[in-house]
Amino acid sequence: MHKSALPQEGTETFQDQIRIVLVETSHSGNIGAVARAMKNMGLGNLWLVNPASFPDEASYARAAGASDVLDSAHVVSSLDEALADCVLVMGTSARGRKVPWPVCAPPEAAAAAAEHAGSGPVAMVFGRENHGLSNDELQRCHYHIHIPSNPDYSSLNLAMAVQVMCYELRMYYLRSLEGGEGSPYLKSMTRPGDEGWDVPPAKVHDVEGFFGHLEQVLIDVDFHRRENPRQLMTRLRRLFQRARLDQMEINILRGILTAVQKAAGIRNNSKSTEADTAATEQDNGHV
Repeated sequence: MHKSALPQEGTETFQDQIRIVLVETSHSGNIGAVARAMKNMGLGNLWLVNPASFPDEASYARAAGASDVLDSAHVVSSLDEALADCVLVMGTSARGRKVPWPVCAPPEAAAAAAEHAGSGPVAMVFGRENHGLSNDELQRCHYHIHIPSNPDYSSLNLAMAVQVMCYELRMYYLRSLEGGEGSPYLKSMTRPGDEGWDVPPAKVHDVEGFFGHLEQVLIDVDFHRRENPRQLMTRLRRLFQRARLDQMEINILRGILTAVQKAAGIRNNSKSTEADTAATEQDNGHV
């Protein structure tokens, strides 16, 4: 059984009011790929205007778990039917029309959709795979959406274009949740101390113990000389400080250094610390 996509029937959320409208899609597999793109980003309100073939096996195969979006899709015979109750309509288009039309980039289009969604359905309209929306169809839109792709190869696959817009809508939605940028979905996790990291940051005392141990091992194996140090330890310090080590990483590194000393037949003369004990445990497979 597949997990239901947002929105669910009976709810009145931002996602419910966003209507993805596909006009005369010629390949049903693209409809399935669009459904997958929508469900990835928490959307589920799909409208199909006169599709060449739907439903069929190809659309469900390409949906890859988003069959519930296809099951609830609205199939209509004209664009008028899909847009009749909408309060805002935006259609994807390339720039360069003879009569300029208001144009939004994807992030601004998502913001406009959110602004109007409280008043009623908002339609994002995507055209045919081979030539997009007609001039008449584009003139029914309040805004055109331009995805700034590579001008030398600007044509996006239908599902890719839908994915871009669904992503922007998702990001806007997440930022609008209580806490805004503090939402766990938007937080980066790049170093020890960040929410979600599994091990606390290494303490300065333990990092210094590691540097002392490292220098001693380099001396023991005749790689480093205190009387002619050059900048070796300075550069190694910069390397490891840039890495922002956590406590487990310090323990692993100390364990490696201890193993090197054992293999070389050298007694570990570095000053004993809590990290030394942990390093020994690491070496014995206990950490």
